[in-house]
Amino acid sequence: MNDETSTSATLEPSAVQYGRPELKKAFQKNFVKGMIISVAIHAAVIGSYYAAKYLTEEEDIPTVSVRILKYSDLGPPPSISAVPPPPALSVAASVKPSIGVPVPVPDAEATADQTIATQAELSATPSPALEQTGDASGNVQIQQDIQIEDEPGMDAFIPVEKQPQIVKRVIPKYPDMAIRAGLEGTVWVKILVDKDGMPKKAVVIKSTAELFNDEAVKAAMGFVFTPAVMNNGPVKVWVSIPFKFTLKNASAS
Repeated sequence: MNDETSTSATLEPSAVQYGRPELKKAFQKNFVKGMIISVAIHAAVIGSYYAAKYLTEEEDIPTVSVRILKYSDLGPPPSISAVPPPPALSVAASVKPSIGVPVPVPDAEATADQTIATQAELSATPSPALEQTGDASGNVQIQQDIQIEDEPGMDAFIPVEKQPQIVKRVIPKYPDMAIRAGLEGTVWVKILVDKDGMPKKAVVIKSTAELFNDEAVKAAMGFVFTPAVMNNGPVKVWVSIPFKFTLKNASAS
């Protein structure tokens, strides 16, 4: 027991002294590293602050000095009486203009039988467009009314409920000159169909050979249609009819 106690007593101080020198050296080493890192961080922060301040520093704006004067310090205004008068201009003798002078002319002589109707006479004159009659009660009845109806344009949109149908078709005559020349072609004719179904006008809108135009228009004017219907009444419309001229049908025409 005594030997074990003495052995432990002698080992205990040596175990404690074993780590102190190494810890002391490690402390000094780590302390120096920490100081260096701390100084570097502080230097970076301070340097970035002054760099940002230098970059964002505005240019010096020059100062402008303003002097304020009182109205009493300005003194009296300059006199206008000292201004010399404008020089006198010499005016030459007046010259009468030779252009634009009105020349008197004699009044027009009106014939003795020429008169001008008064307002009362004009208002009493009946209108030539309408003939009106009145009864004892004063009611006015229109016996004749002039209706003016314009023809629709070729490109105008005309709404219809029923398109015109061909009742009679006319085959155009084949021109002799075209037969001798061996010429064929097609003519598109636009026909204005009246309210009674008869062609009122025919216009060539496209043609491959002008030699066939006259015969196509003549044939178009011989067509008969059923009138176009809109709102239970006939209306004028344009219809397009192609006329084909082929040599094989030349004998039939």
